[in-house]
Amino acid sequence: MSRTTGPILAVGGITLVNAVVVNNRPIDWRVPIATGIAAGIFSLAEQGWEKGAVALSYLALVTVMFVRLQPNVPAPVESFSTWWNQGK
Repeated sequence: MSRTTGPILAVGGITLVNAVVVNNRPIDWRVPIATGIAAGIFSLAEQGWEKGAVALSYLALVTVMFVRLQPNVPAPVESFSTWWNQGK
């Protein structure tokens, strides 16, 4: 397994869990399919430019935590903040 596979699979998993489990949206099958394709592309890109591909995969992981991918679904950090403040 390449060094970019973990972060890219985490991006897809976080996106899917945030939308389906946390925000009760129907599953969008494009997310797991695109995640698999992206993992393959990043694995191939790692063969040519390992340092850049790994850095870009971790940048994608950090970005997906803070940016809304769909306008009506909050970012994972927003969802966590809402959950955290419900206990107060």
